[in-house]
Amino acid sequence: MTRPKIAFIGAGSVEFTQGLLADLFAFPELKRAHIALHDIDAERLATADAAARYIAEERAADARITAHRDRRACVADADFVLNTVNIGMRDATRTDFDVPARHGLRQTIGDTLGVGGVFRALRTFPFLKRLGEDVAELSPDAWLLNYTNPMAMNVQYLAQATGLTRVVGLCHSVYWTMRDLSELVGVPYDEITYRAAGVNHQSWVLRFEHRGRDLYRRLDELIAEDAQLRRRVRVDMYRRLGYYPTETSEHSSEYVPWYLSHDSEVERLRLPIGAYLDMVDDNVAAYHETRDALAQGAPLAVEGTMEYAPQIIHSMVTGTPRTVYGNVPNGGLIDNLPAHGVVEVPCLVDASGVQPTRAGSLPPQLAALNRAYLSVTDLVVRAALYDEPRHIRHAAMTDPATAATLTVDRIWEVCDAMVRAHGDLLQPSLRVLLAGRADG
Repeated sequence: MTRPKIAFIGAGSVEFTQGLLADLFAFPELKRAHIALHDIDAERLATADAAARYIAEERAADARITAHRDRRACVADADFVLNTVNIGMRDATRTDFDVPARHGLRQTIGDTLGVGGVFRALRTFPFLKRLGEDVAELSPDAWLLNYTNPMAMNVQYLAQATGLTRVVGLCHSVYWTMRDLSELVGVPYDEITYRAAGVNHQSWVLRFEHRGRDLYRRLDELIAEDAQLRRRVRVDMYRRLGYYPTETSEHSSEYVPWYLSHDSEVERLRLPIGAYLDMVDDNVAAYHETRDALAQGAPLAVEGTMEYAPQIIHSMVTGTPRTVYGNVPNGGLIDNLPAHGVVEVPCLVDASGVQPTRAGSLPPQLAALNRAYLSVTDLVVRAALYDEPRHIRHAAMTDPATAATLTVDRIWEVCDAMVRAHGDLLQPSLRVLLAGRADG
């Protein structure tokens, strides 16, 4: 594989694409890769193309770079397909916040669970089905590396709707959690030993050590000394559950029923309601800055991001063994979670591909929370697979934070409002209004 073809689907997410390319071209063995870029937005695609060529030049890479409005041409004969698509972009994301807010629901990120996560998945599934069919037909040996959220819902849907087996969901939350924890306890990241497992955005640090010494004891001391640390959701969860969650407090607050529905907890734990909308605006501003800099011939910052996809690609191309965290169908990897659900576990990577490792059983309190998360995920996937609009409502009724805030009537009403708001982005069978019809 002297010139692997790496297809970027949703390359117009320019800032993310730039980071991935900087990581890829940092490896000498990948400097000759064929980088195929696809986006449906012509301006964003042109910006991604110009940025890729700039980064290749800066990294002294002899890459072949092609840009495609046609997704199938981009995917054809690819060795790796990276999906970073956001269906509906900023407008749809704003809808995911504004409509639930009018019905009394608070969200911070809204991209994984909750009403926002449910409908983000439902508007993404039709695209994923087409992409999966393209990969199966045009590059059947390719690895599909998914970055698009909601991760667990999207990977489960891809596995069940398309039959693809070389699908891995990638997220940097475990890596950056461990970087932050190592800094907090004052031990260099390269010297710590850790293991985590669970589900995406709700995995758990099961082992955290330095040369055989349990670093959880040092973390306990720091938390006891610092009242501000105790005002973080993930620290609050750790103190009560015994294991540290691998996602930010903003994310973590949305997957449990304890925080967002209580004014006092929002205040105590400093939860920024609607925080993701600011991030979306920042990303749009960053895109405009990149576009304008390229048009003016100004320099771009070329910085690596330590993302998993470039590491996976390098390991498969060169045979270099690595361990990364991936999201894959469970199938017995975690004993006390559903077999068909998507779990996040350490994966070994080398020339033979991505090989998930078995985690055994999670502590029961952790598995209980993960099962609630996977129950929501499964109902959303079933809604799409079986054309069953009632399962959208069942998913929202099952969602911990939603159920803690709204009555069942209000849950069905907000689902109807979201169906109206997202309109043609949903598959036709799910554009059904059911409020006031508990029998469906």
